[in-house]
Amino acid sequence: MSAAKADAPPAAAYLVKGDDASLVAQATRELLGQLVGERDAGLVVEEFGGSSGDDLDIGTVIDAMLTPSLLVDRRVVVVRDAGRIGAADVTRLVGALGTAQPSASLVLVSGAGTIPAALVKAVTAGGGLVETAVGRGRDRQAWIREQASAGDVKLDAASLSLVDEHLGEDLGRLSGLLATLASAYGSGAAIGVEDLRPYLGEAGTVPPWDLTDAIDAGDATKAIVVARRMLDSKGRAGLQIVNMLQRHYLRMARLEGSGVRSDDEAATLLGINRYPAGKALRVSQRIGAERIIAAVHMIANADVDLKGGVSYGGKDLNTDLDVTELTVIEVLVARLAKMTQGARRR
Repeated sequence: MSAAKADAPPAAAYLVKGDDASLVAQATRELLGQLVGERDAGLVVEEFGGSSGDDLDIGTVIDAMLTPSLLVDRRVVVVRDAGRIGAADVTRLVGALGTAQPSASLVLVSGAGTIPAALVKAVTAGGGLVETAVGRGRDRQAWIREQASAGDVKLDAASLSLVDEHLGEDLGRLSGLLATLASAYGSGAAIGVEDLRPYLGEAGTVPPWDLTDAIDAGDATKAIVVARRMLDSKGRAGLQIVNMLQRHYLRMARLEGSGVRSDDEAATLLGINRYPAGKALRVSQRIGAERIIAAVHMIANADVDLKGGVSYGGKDLNTDLDVTELTVIEVLVARLAKMTQGARRR
């Protein structure tokens, strides 16, 4: 993470961005801690934006950057949900970076909305980009290993894989887990699977593409396992899974018969990134209109079932899962995967 040391002159601006809100929040706290140092944060930090939903007045942000602090030698201006900054305000804000007080730092925090490209470019040019994205596969495991090393514990290959699988999308819990392990086993301890298990807590949820990739591959068993993991982790309710699958197949419906042939064309039509658009295009081409229509009907029926259309019982006393919700979702994802499997064998 590129950040100023507590007693070094601060950079003009920082942007903390990433896909995981908890990791963004953690990186923001660390950055603010370094910028504030031993000073009183109440006197140094001035915050704007966030969850209030009020319009972000960029004029007040700029005023805060230009106004000298009378009580301390540093000012940190924080803008949360910086994606809410309108394009018309970007030029004003970038211009203010050149005239801000030398002791002032601007910290932009991603969240709602998309950070304007011109703002990202200006911050990156000054070396203030703090990227919290972890990646997937080997990149993700390398990141977890690096965090473990920084947390003063050593995870062997098996325990590393277990942490990766168990936390899922909830990587913000990793720092707390590592601190607990270091406290329990001592600094520099080598942690094996059996040492790790008592401290893992509840399983984290998994990203939506784990489920859609399993369905698109025709792997009914994996689709059921992933769907149940989503319900077990309390990360997604049944209706959220249904809505996620509905979006997945409606994207294919838009592509079917559209004449789109390339990933770039698919991305333009759907208004999403090239990679997921390309995946949707290839699956739609493989399964065809008839199966896409059937899938949309299956998902609509599951939506009705979850809203009271059927009942297979209440909560399981052992797992705390809603039996009706679990049954409807497992049947749905299995049927979708089997239908895709049939298309693959044509």
